[in-house]
Amino acid sequence: MIGAPVLRLSEVGKGFHGTTVLDGVSLDVPQGQFVALVGPSGAGKSTLLRLVNGMHLPDNGTVRTLGEDPAACSRSRLRALRARVGFVFQQFGLVGRLSALENVLMGSLATLRLPRYGVMSYPRALRIRAVEHLDRVGLADRRFQRCDTLSGGQQQRVAVARTLLQSPELILADEPVASLDPAASTLVLEILKRISAEDGISVVCSLHQVELALATADRVVALRGGRLALDEPAAGLTAERLREIYGTHDTAEAHDRRAGAHDGPAGAHDGRAGAHDGRAGARDG
Repeated sequence: MIGAPVLRLSEVGKGFHGTTVLDGVSLDVPQGQFVALVGPSGAGKSTLLRLVNGMHLPDNGTVRTLGEDPAACSRSRLRALRARVGFVFQQFGLVGRLSALENVLMGSLATLRLPRYGVMSYPRALRIRAVEHLDRVGLADRRFQRCDTLSGGQQQRVAVARTLLQSPELILADEPVASLDPAASTLVLEILKRISAEDGISVVCSLHQVELALATADRVVALRGGRLALDEPAAGLTAERLREIYGTHDTAEAHDRRAGAHDGPAGAHDGRAGAHDGRAGARDG
């Protein structure tokens, strides 16, 4: 059931080096709603998501995330807030040389006092929960497989399972299927949608593929030029109308083709990015 707002943006503005990225954006997201955030590249989608969990701070306006103002939080309070907000990145944020199970367990690092080395160094209760979450994304049978041997779609599902181990109250997903093929993209979004419905978790997911946004989301919010261009239930929208946000039909279709063109490079993405993104995943986890 859709509940009270877990996220509220009021007249939010943000710029970088004299360039306005977001301009007067207001948005409420209630509990349990799946929101697709769409718009051309550079429209401000990623910046908006990073404002929500305090990676960026607004130049004006206010952001309320799970009742907290990230801009007003102390460092310790901001860490506590981020532990309640899951973040699924486009580049997975996995450590390629580690197993799927250990990567999922890294989602608990923010709640543990001491460093952990190897699966057996984590509490048994966490290991059981990690396997359960891998089962929810259809990868329990791959739990001991190195992540750099998984396909791109499988790696993103591991990243979703890692996010679930945080027991998040809100999930942010920044173009989570941009590097996946159409079948893998659909599966990842269906999993996120099912989790949102079953657990009552709000999801804000930025996407370029308008058909996937319409098929998955309860609501579609579009940004263009840093401003709110559309905010409506997905059921009442058409792909043609959403493509108008991109300027022309051809532009949006080109976005769709690029975003779903291939799975190979994502599947080959391994420890090189994992060494960097894994630290980010652990920090934000």
